[in-house]
Amino acid sequence: MFEQFSDWQWNIPSYFNIGVACSDKHLGTAQADYIAMIVEDDVRGTSQITFAELARKTDQFAQLLRNLKVKVGDRVLIRLPNSLDYPIAFLGAMKMGAIAVPTSTLLTAEEVAYLAKDSGACVLVTDAPAWANMEQQIVDHLQDTPNLVHVLLTQTSQSQPNGFLQLHSLEKVLIEIQTCEAHHKTKSEDPAYLVYTSGTTGFPKGVLHAHRALLGRQPAAQYWFNYHENAQDRILHSGKFNWTYVLGSGLMDPLYLGKTVIVHEGKNDAQTWLNLINKHQATIFIGVPTIYRQLLQKTTASQADIPSLRHYMSAGEHLSDEVLSQWKARFGLDIYEAVGMSEFSYYLSQSQYRPIRPGSAGFPQPGHNIKLLNPETLEEVVTGEEGMISVPLDDPGIFLRYWNLDEETAKYKHDGYFFTGDYAKYDADGYIWFLGRKDDIIKSFGYRVSPYEIERVYKGHADVADCAAIGEEIEKDKLLVVIYVILKPDATTSADSLLAFGKQHLAAYKSPKTVYLAQDFPRTKNGKILRKDIRPNIAVAKSSR
Repeated sequence: MFEQFSDWQWNIPSYFNIGVACSDKHLGTAQADYIAMIVEDDVRGTSQITFAELARKTDQFAQLLRNLKVKVGDRVLIRLPNSLDYPIAFLGAMKMGAIAVPTSTLLTAEEVAYLAKDSGACVLVTDAPAWANMEQQIVDHLQDTPNLVHVLLTQTSQSQPNGFLQLHSLEKVLIEIQTCEAHHKTKSEDPAYLVYTSGTTGFPKGVLHAHRALLGRQPAAQYWFNYHENAQDRILHSGKFNWTYVLGSGLMDPLYLGKTVIVHEGKNDAQTWLNLINKHQATIFIGVPTIYRQLLQKTTASQADIPSLRHYMSAGEHLSDEVLSQWKARFGLDIYEAVGMSEFSYYLSQSQYRPIRPGSAGFPQPGHNIKLLNPETLEEVVTGEEGMISVPLDDPGIFLRYWNLDEETAKYKHDGYFFTGDYAKYDADGYIWFLGRKDDIIKSFGYRVSPYEIERVYKGHADVADCAAIGEEIEKDKLLVVIYVILKPDATTSADSLLAFGKQHLAAYKSPKTVYLAQDFPRTKNGKILRKDIRPNIAVAKSSR
C-alpha cells in the first residue's frame, strides 16, 4: 500500500527529547520569533507565546522540578484546561527527564486521586479555580498517595502549605527562576509521557510512551496534515490537550515542525470555530465528526466565509458518509479522516495522494508496516478477509508498555507484534476498512469509554445489584452512554438519583445520559450479560438528561 512511498526510511537517533525538540529546536532560526501557540479563552481572553518564549518557560519549569527534588523518571500529573501553561508543563517535565501525565479537567476528584496513586506522581499541576472546587475532596482521597507532595497552581499568586501538600503559584515560582541547568539528555527509548485510557478491568490503564513516539508520528505530517513546507501554517484544533489525539496533532507534532497552534477554552458552538478561523487566519482545521456535523447543521457557512482554510482533518470516531458528502458539496473540500489509538496514535489515514473512498480509513501511513493477521495462526489474511491490525514492535511509534500491568503488556505485545485488538480488512485496491474492536468499548462523541469502568462505579452504590453500560445509538453515527440497572430487592433508589450518582462520580463524558431500571438482562447459559441484546424494551423505568 502507498507503493510510491515505500522507500520511507526511519531516522531515529540514539538520543532525543520531545520537550527540547518542540521548543529549543527552533532557537537560532527565523522561527524562534514565530508564534508557537495562541489560546482563546472565553474568560481570560487571548494569549500567545513565541517559540523562543516557550523554550525559556519550559527551561524554567524543568528547573522548578529540579528545585523541588523531582528526579529523572518521576511522574508529573497535569490537570489543566487548554492554556499556555499546558505546553510549558508538559514539555518542561520531559525536558528534565520526568514523565508527563496528562489528564482531563472533566475527571472528578476521586478519579484524579486514582491516577495520582496509580502513576505514583510526585507533582500535580492544576489551575486554582479547579483546585478550589475539589480541594477538600481530593485531599481526602490523597491520603494514600504518599508520593504526591507538591501542587503547582496556575491562575493564582498565592503559595501556601496544605497539610501534607505544598501549594505553589506556578507563575510566581517560574518568574523567580533566572538560571536553568541544561536539559536532561534522554535516549529515544526513554519514557516520556504516560496517558490513561479506558481499561477492561473497570479502572483506567496507563499507556507509557517513549520520546521516539514524536518521531514515529512524522509520516502523518505529510500524509495526513498536508503542511505547506515553506509556509507558516496555522492549525486550529477543536480538542483538549489531555486527549492523545490532541496532544499529538494539536501540540507536539506542529510545534516540532515550527507551526502555530490555535486552541480554544470555553463554551463550544459552531460559530465559535468560524470566528476563530477568520480571526487567526487558520489554514488547517482539526476536529471530530460532531464538530463538522454542527457546522453543517447550525450555520450556513461555506468556504467563501473562511477562505484561509485549505485542509480539514478528523479523527476520534467514524466520519459518516453523509457528513463527508454534505461537507464536500457545501465547502468544496474533503475532510481527511485518520484512525489511531492511545498505544500507537494515528497510523491509518486518508490523504491527498489517493481519492477518498467513503467509509474507508484510507491507508497505513508510510513507514508503518501494518499487518492484518489471524491472531490464532499469526498468518496474514487475504484481501477482503477480516484480520487483527498488528504492528511490528520495531515501529518507533509504538508504546513502551502498560503502566504497572506487565501481564497486560505481554498479552498484546508478543511474537514480534503489538496486537491492537482492532480488526480491519483490505479491499482489492488496497484501501483499508476499519471494523473496530471485538470488545465492548463504547465510542461516544470521540471519547473511548469502558463500560467496565462505569459499571464498577455503579456497583459501588448500596442499592445496585447488577448493571450493564452500553452505547445507545440515537441517530446515525451518534452514540450516547447509557446504563441498565437491576436494583436490590428492598431498594428505594430512583432512576433520577442514579443518574445524579453517575454525574457525581464519573467524568462528564463517561457518566450515563440515561439510566434504565430493569428486572433482568439477556444472558448466556453461563449467566454472562449479552450487551448486544440489551434494548430499552426490557426497562421498567428510566431517567434521562
